[in-house]
Amino acid sequence: MDTRTTATDRVFALLRERIVGGELAAGSQHSIYRLSEQLDVSRTPVREAVLRLADLGLVEIERNRGVRIRGVTVADVREVFELRLLLEVPAAAAAARLADRDLRERLAANVAATRDHAAAGRETDFSRVDRDFHALVASAARNPRLESEVTRLRDSIQARGVSTFGRSRPLAEVAAEHEPVAIAIVDGDPEAAGRAMAAHLERTGKLLMHQVARAGDEVDDGWAGDVRAAVEAAGSSMLLTEPADEGQS
Repeated sequence: MDTRTTATDRVFALLRERIVGGELAAGSQHSIYRLSEQLDVSRTPVREAVLRLADLGLVEIERNRGVRIRGVTVADVREVFELRLLLEVPAAAAAARLADRDLRERLAANVAATRDHAAAGRETDFSRVDRDFHALVASAARNPRLESEVTRLRDSIQARGVSTFGRSRPLAEVAAEHEPVAIAIVDGDPEAAGRAMAAHLERTGKLLMHQVARAGDEVDDGWAGDVRAAVEAAGSSMLLTEPADEGQS
């Protein structure tokens, strides 16, 4: 086994936990040398772990000044979930119209697996099927870029170590929010599917914003209003319209 890789992984996990937990405060600056001393490891794994944290947006590397902690901010969460609402609400509505039998069966199986993992407290397995659920819904639009972007946005927050799973709410509550989305898709009800997905994303975004908020941060609990209005005004039409006849623009 590559001991350097193991050390890097350990340092990465430890620093990420300290950043997300607030022990390494947003805005604070640290040197690689001092971090290596504090963690009792050589500078190489610390340097490599810091580069991975920078890729996630958790730190900024400042020349001749070391590492500045960026953390996950309320604005980060809001921006990600605004984009997810714009993409996943119409995607859920589209799935209710476009999903074939295979996709409906896979969604039903996914919801059942989600409930099972929640009941057993298997957070790692739960996270995997949660990721699969959102990817399955997005896949109905038959747009690989949409599916990829939905996955990327979801992972952009969770990869930083921020999740509501077992923190802001129990796993069973998340599973219960997936079920009405899947039922509406199986029933072929676009409006209900869109509403259920919007409710799920709005609640998740709100909980995460409160979870990452630092002292003095303000969280607007009505954060989703403008985005929801924009999606409703569009009527999810971007993914729900029938294909144009040949010759039409």
